Amino acid sequence: MSDEVTAWLARSALPLTSLTAGAPTTDLQPLKSVLGGVRIVGLGEATHGTREFFQLKHRLLEFLVTELGFSVFAMEASASAGEAVDAYVRDGTGDAAKVLAGLGFWTWRTQEVLAMLAWMRTYNQGRPDGEKLRFVGIDPQKCGDSLAMLDAFLRKAAPDRVAGLHSTLGVLATAHPGSRPDPERRLVREAENLLEFLRERGPEAEGALRHARILVQAADLVTRDARHTEPEQTVFAARDRYMADNLGELLDDPSVKIALWAHNGHIAKSRGDGAVAALGEHLAARCGDAYYALGLLFGSGTFRARRMWPGPWTRAASSAVVDHRIGPARSTTVEAQLARANPGDHFLDLRDLRSAAGAPRAVREWLDARHDMRSFGAAAPLWTYRLHLSQATLAKEYDGLAYVATSTGSVPLPAP
Repeated sequence: MSDEVTAWLARSALPLTSLTAGAPTTDLQPLKSVLGGVRIVGLGEATHGTREFFQLKHRLLEFLVTELGFSVFAMEASASAGEAVDAYVRDGTGDAAKVLAGLGFWTWRTQEVLAMLAWMRTYNQGRPDGEKLRFVGIDPQKCGDSLAMLDAFLRKAAPDRVAGLHSTLGVLATAHPGSRPDPERRLVREAENLLEFLRERGPEAEGALRHARILVQAADLVTRDARHTEPEQTVFAARDRYMADNLGELLDDPSVKIALWAHNGHIAKSRGDGAVAALGEHLAARCGDAYYALGLLFGSGTFRARRMWPGPWTRAASSAVVDHRIGPARSTTVEAQLARANPGDHFLDLRDLRSAAGAPRAVREWLDARHDMRSFGAAAPLWTYRLHLSQATLAKEYDGLAYVATSTGSVPLPAP
């Protein structure tokens, strides 16, 4: 990266004076013009286990809600169990830690996410229902709550179908996407049959219909293969499509504005040439500039992830969650280039860089070039994780970047 680009980035960066919720929002005020006309903000993360990412997203959620009128918080988490979280933040129903654990992802069972739910509950207290902040899960997997709800409905409306629900679809409560590849799609057909049966029940089945649709999506993911001659037929492509579809239902209401929490790889508007469409790509196709993709990156420190041992016998889901330490990124990465321009925590609006009339050619070329970036999911390979990089074309994939100089591991809640 040339000195010209470094200088331009240094001038364009908006320093973040705090990463924690409740701090004065003076440093965030420029976002009001940046996000003017935006209906959905994708809040990404380069790891699923960085405390500072979670804290910053909590702070940004507060800002989006209290100063920009956002009304829904959507998360890369169980669509099935999201209803229990929504009931808690809206009406105080249930226990915060229990409904959070019910989402089924260890990544979100942390003190940071619990604090965010507590703020949402406090915000909603005393407000009329039409003004309350909602919580929505958008991921079809982890659908045990949907099975329980459908069990309760069928016991009253059609007791003869209860046994079949559990014998055929009960596996969806715990089965992982891609874990039961089946070209004949028998699970999908069973779920679709249940959905059609409920449609015929009329208005009494309205609540059950949503959960039956979740089962259809979950069954499709479970029975798809991770590999396919047509990439759009893989489980990865289908999962992002379903998450986009579930968000799309919310966007049908023109008054809704959504803050979306997901990994950088999901909120990005592209995954590079030839890659399957990301959730963010579907949202951008639907919303245009009303969708803003904000990637979150870090400089050095630690993050939590499952330890993934090498070899085909590895089962990452059963591995221990540990802290992974990592030093400063190599000089060619986006993280290192941002740190060179501004070593502190900061925000960078890439839309402004793209549209600036006076932007040097070198800056435009930097935005259009392929760059290495760090990216870690729920699991990280033993030993080699420090070398793991993905590639991104910033101009195509992100509208903004938030850089956090130091990452520390998210803080897990005590085991239940």
